[in-house]
Amino acid sequence: MSTTASGNTNRTDGTRLRQLTDLPSPKGLPIIGNMHQVSLRTFHLNLERWGRELGTPYMFRMPGQQIVVLGDTDHVQGISRERPHRYRRFKPVETVLAEFGANGLFSAEGVAWEPQRRLVMQALSIPHIRAVYPTLAEITGRLYTRWMRAAQEQRTVDMVEEMKRYSVDVTSALAFGEDPRTLERDTNVIQEHLKLVMPALMSRTSAPFPYWHYIKLPRDRRLDRALIEIHRYVRRMMERARERMHDEPSDMPRNLLEAMLAMRDTPDSGITDDQVSANVLTMLLAGEDTTANSLAWSTMFIATDAPLQARLAKDARAVLGTEPVCTDYARLKELDVFEAVCTETGRFKPVAALSSFEPLEDVTMGDVLVPAGTFMFFLNRPAMHNPANFVNPERFDPDRWLHARDPARGAHEQRAYLQFGAGPRVCPGRHLAGVEMRAALSMLAANFEAKLAVDASEIEEINDFIMKPSKMPINLTIRPQAA
Repeated sequence: MSTTASGNTNRTDGTRLRQLTDLPSPKGLPIIGNMHQVSLRTFHLNLERWGRELGTPYMFRMPGQQIVVLGDTDHVQGISRERPHRYRRFKPVETVLAEFGANGLFSAEGVAWEPQRRLVMQALSIPHIRAVYPTLAEITGRLYTRWMRAAQEQRTVDMVEEMKRYSVDVTSALAFGEDPRTLERDTNVIQEHLKLVMPALMSRTSAPFPYWHYIKLPRDRRLDRALIEIHRYVRRMMERARERMHDEPSDMPRNLLEAMLAMRDTPDSGITDDQVSANVLTMLLAGEDTTANSLAWSTMFIATDAPLQARLAKDARAVLGTEPVCTDYARLKELDVFEAVCTETGRFKPVAALSSFEPLEDVTMGDVLVPAGTFMFFLNRPAMHNPANFVNPERFDPDRWLHARDPARGAHEQRAYLQFGAGPRVCPGRHLAGVEMRAALSMLAANFEAKLAVDASEIEEINDFIMKPSKMPINLTIRPQAA
């Protein structure tokens, strides 16, 4: 558990607390520490490897920093419960996102976080998603049409890009009242600009100093141009929302954007257009990266497991009937197995492979004194592959999530699964993500046979703040009943 240390180096039983310098650490070099041993592209894999070699907690060094790496689920659960008052997210995240104009709910801390949280939770509530589900089903239908055309033309589709288009269309339609219809366009879509943001966030939060304040590299200039286009897109969306609110007044906001604008326009709200814009961008990035990459990774497990794929096709067709997509929100409950596939995929390929924190005061983690301001990473994947938490952890088994309380299935510690976070800052979009997973994957399984177009070993894990596949080329064949 996490407890305040208040500068005391002894525990209540009189034994000495360990200091950061007492922790195991990979051998490094003077001044630069372990900087030469890590790659941003494989950062999570580097930290996982050291965790296997050294155990956790351990410490590694970067210029001017001692960084603690944790692996105990109880520690991260304790940290999550005590945010935002005793812990905060890795401070450079907030700093860099503020520079991007995207310091919204994800990175906001302290008093700035709580009112934004309430607003977003209302907009992404189950009743609201149920009310707008016909729109989500329509977008899923457009994805079906797009894939039918690709199958007929025998074109390989990259599921990373396909799922990004799908998630951005869904997020925009549900949260902002606008459907950009990127699934119907091949170029000039907002994703072309959004895809530069997360890699830049990873690069800049890891940089020893903010060089971009003094000199712009080509990648920085590309990012600047992308951010200009993104903010132009968001501001236009806000203008159109205000026009709709004026021309078609409603007693209640019809979506998240209207709710944010209504709160912004309340006298003495303290909320600015810049804060509204930052939350719009945060939502776009969340859909474009986290949900989309979870779906893309899931298609790999489906496409490489013929028995699983056959079972999913049968289950999906039983629910969808003669329809290509699930048009009835109430019937989504019958598609639990598809969300289970995504959840199990997250155990093997966690898009949130690392969680980052820093304490706002001196704390203890077990028997280790961690000073205020120390950067800390938590390794999410090892706990999900610990036999103490999951029976037969190396087996891909979606059913473990459908029968979690069955004693015959052995140890199953759901607290070790942290893909949506924990505590007060658990992801507010987790229900929407689950609905997207059920709708998109059931449509895929019911209508198409999917085959991976390359050997699975060719697909790399890339760490661009979130963990994503380097590619996911899939060949689709139309199932007879779909044709």
